[in-house]
Amino acid sequence: MVTIDDFKNFQIRIATIKEVDDHPDADKLYVLKVDFGEEQKQLVAGIKSSYTKEGLIGKQVAVIDNLEPAVIRGVESQGMLLAAQDETGIVILSPERKVKEGSKVK
Repeated sequence: MVTIDDFKNFQIRIATIKEVDDHPDADKLYVLKVDFGEEQKQLVAGIKSSYTKEGLIGKQVAVIDNLEPAVIRGVESQGMLLAAQDETGIVILSPERKVKEGSKVK
């Protein structure tokens, strides 16, 4: 079980996707450049089966921003894009209206 104090340690913020590239060594992964307003980060996300590159540009997304960076198939990921998955595919979690980049999810 995760306690409320554990959950409070996650920094979830809204970022805008600025660039999308194919991962050089994985068919199901994209490499995303996301903007939090005051900084940009690179994320690796397994969403290629449900989204086109063009459909992702400009989309606001929820990101766990304070994860330790991880190298995924040779590419560093500096956070985790939040998404849900069911039998019909993957859907990115995003605000229902445009918000300021870097806004905290509570």
